[in-house]
Amino acid sequence: MKRLHDSVPRGASYVMRVSADETTARRLASILAETFDPAAAASAFEGPEGWAVEAHFALTPDREAVVDLVRAAAGEVLAREAKFEILEPKDWIAASLEGLRPVPVGRFVVHGAHDRVRVAPNKVGIEIEAALAFGTAHHGTTQGSLAAIERIAKTRRPRHILDIGTGTGVLAIAAARAFHRRVMAGEIDPASVVVARANAEANRAGAHVRVIGANGVNAPAFRGRRYDLVLANILLPVLQRLARPVRFSTARRGTVILSGLLPEQANAALAVWRTQGFTLLRRDIVDGWATLTLARPSKKKSPARARVRR
Repeated sequence: MKRLHDSVPRGASYVMRVSADETTARRLASILAETFDPAAAASAFEGPEGWAVEAHFALTPDREAVVDLVRAAAGEVLAREAKFEILEPKDWIAASLEGLRPVPVGRFVVHGAHDRVRVAPNKVGIEIEAALAFGTAHHGTTQGSLAAIERIAKTRRPRHILDIGTGTGVLAIAAARAFHRRVMAGEIDPASVVVARANAEANRAGAHVRVIGANGVNAPAFRGRRYDLVLANILLPVLQRLARPVRFSTARRGTVILSGLLPEQANAALAVWRTQGFTLLRRDIVDGWATLTLARPSKKKSPARARVRR
């Protein structure tokens, strides 16, 4: 098969970009994310020159396969306009954070080291620097999840907390700081495990956030307890696969926060989680991304027959 590049720098990433109208951009981003998960992350966004789609690949993509998918989803014209680039790790990561302002979400303020002094004393500062991991709070999925944590913290204090796919560890750190509880955090990518651990230490949460390499909830370290709060900011196909195993790991009356979803994907995620007996408490849209807050009923029910509140 034809490849984007035969010889590429170690640790580089790859991006495909194409401009489109808003409806086409959102649809194409959704299809790219579902088709290439977990090897790629795709998003639609509005820039100075209109709407566009970017798909970032951790490994060298099959260019012909990507273009064929663009053609099938958006037509021949956009397929011809799709552009591919190789991005050096140092360049694109630093550029992604350079000049970004602190992000306030409730009591939380996610910031870089250069903005440390700008965090007010009555706020919870979470310092996240450039790294090979997802989660700087400038993305709507992270902001929606932080807002959900903030709401829960106003009414209760979950005892056992699990963060699946922790990335930079930003949500695990926020939960540890908000609830003053220990948080278990899992991440499939070894580089992200290192980053998340370092971030937890830098944010005075190293003793309260345990980050381990894990795929989903099946790691031995996660067994033996039911979690009162589960966080999962990933992508639709992974969230759908997690529904059943998370049900067996969630305490009764426990809460699950799901993000990483485009608004049009929310119902597809809900359909699967409802079959496992979860009910929807709240749906939030932040910067074009959906965050779902779900609850596991307090009474034992058959998942397939669970009544749900719409």
